[in-house]
Amino acid sequence: MKIAILGTKGIPNRYGGYEQFAEYLSARLVKSGHSVTVYNPHDHPFDQDTFQGVTIIRKYCPETLIGASAHFLYDFLCLWDALKRDFDIVYEAGYHSAAPSLALLIGKKMKSPVVLTNMDGLEWRRSKWNRVTQEVIKRLEVMAVRNSPFLIADNLGIQQYLFEKHRAKSIYLSYGAEPAYTFDPSGLAEYNVQPERYLMLVTRVEPENNLEAILKGFLASKPDIPLLFVGNTRNRFGQFLMARYQSPLIKYVGTIFDKPLLDALRHFSLAYFHGHSVGGTNPSLLEAMACGSFIIAHDNSFNRHVLNENALYFNGENDLAQLLPKVSELKRARRNFGTNNQAEIKREYDWEIITQRHIQLFERLLSRNAT
Repeated sequence: MKIAILGTKGIPNRYGGYEQFAEYLSARLVKSGHSVTVYNPHDHPFDQDTFQGVTIIRKYCPETLIGASAHFLYDFLCLWDALKRDFDIVYEAGYHSAAPSLALLIGKKMKSPVVLTNMDGLEWRRSKWNRVTQEVIKRLEVMAVRNSPFLIADNLGIQQYLFEKHRAKSIYLSYGAEPAYTFDPSGLAEYNVQPERYLMLVTRVEPENNLEAILKGFLASKPDIPLLFVGNTRNRFGQFLMARYQSPLIKYVGTIFDKPLLDALRHFSLAYFHGHSVGGTNPSLLEAMACGSFIIAHDNSFNRHVLNENALYFNGENDLAQLLPKVSELKRARRNFGTNNQAEIKREYDWEIITQRHIQLFERLLSRNAT
């Protein structure tokens, strides 16, 4: 099959979940014998024409000039270009800025190429948006549902939401993770931490990820071990957090793209925080599960669909302040939760399994269109 992946900030991943998804899935699809193209913004730092056998096409994205609204133009240019080529599958990673392009160029009844749209989380719930922007995003959600031939839900909670809100049928197809088997503790010295003597958070630095609640709860628990805050704090909210929550025990370490190092930090942490709350299956959560981390997650249906009973849950800073002093005593729970989460990754979310599910879906949809 000839497959195109659109809607990301490019591969190799230097940003977040969709980019990681595009990188991991596209490379594995190529290894399975398929031709895959990923669209990158023109200013992505990777300047080669191929990456691990994946063809890279660059399109203009003036984000540095006009901000996030640039992605409406970028997504339009990518989809317009993709429709001129002979792709069998066009996969839109996210609906937000792609919705107008789907309305203008696709339409629900379009059969060739097969166009799928991943509906991501509940974008309009993101607290960084003002009320007007939230209403616009709700309309974009409706537009994407109405104009995409096939909808992908990466979480059962999102699938349920799409049906209840829009009476729209969607296909459940999650992200994946690489099972981790060995962990090298030598990298911990770089951050001056010792096994099971630190807490950890890996996040996109946005308000809806409950970062203030985590930091407030951590400080209120009167900690005697540090918290590693892994994430890009160069945006306005990140700068606010670093100024507001200053403590020798909070280590803002920036982003870490060295996966073996990041896996080791996850594995050897006493506990790992996951604060995402706006829906979807978050890749960083799957990676923490793959490392056998003891996870403390925000209590919402999306996280529970993934973690089930193999995590502790919190709703706010008070929960964490009461919970954290007890974590070191929960040795059996930490061991069992970690083992169960690793087993769930191998059974349900291993990238090899996820890749085969994508191939089977693509082939099924192409066969349906051919009849």
